[in-house]
Amino acid sequence: MILLGIALVFGLLLMVLYNGLVRAKNAVMDAWSNTDVALKKRYDLIPNLVNVVKGYAAHESGTLEKVIAARNAALQVPKGDINGQIAADTALTASLRQVFALAESYPDLKANTNFLQLQDSLNEIEQNLENARRYYNATVRENNNKVEGFPSMLIAKQFGFSTFDYYEVDEESKKPVSVQF
Repeated sequence: MILLGIALVFGLLLMVLYNGLVRAKNAVMDAWSNTDVALKKRYDLIPNLVNVVKGYAAHESGTLEKVIAARNAALQVPKGDINGQIAADTALTASLRQVFALAESYPDLKANTNFLQLQDSLNEIEQNLENARRYYNATVRENNNKVEGFPSMLIAKQFGFSTFDYYEVDEESKKPVSVQF
């Protein structure tokens, strides 16, 4: 009876730890899905933004081409490649910063209604992305704590649970934007 009781307690502990790991992993995947939706909205908005800017800054096509190339690269990242998507988004963010820096040099563009509407839409999407990134990082922290913590780490290794990378801003994105003419 004692051995059966110990086996039952051990089995329940195993089940609780396993289910906690599953919930943590699913929370990360859900958080990434929310981030992915915001990124998709951003990708859809970018061609409109670039087209408006093209009319005012035709000789700045190199900057605009970088934005489109970064957007297209982000769209090519396979759906389940979270780390690839994060890297592509970081590159896209850097190129978008250049477009808004261009707007500072073109007063007519800054006053254009379409540009202002697109900029407002993009700012709203960026706010949503910031919130989604924070939520994603919180779920990653929770998952990683469970995967790396004792005793759940013993079960995590046995059943193939792993840690996720945080969504971090690269050092280049923290630097001030400068546009050379």
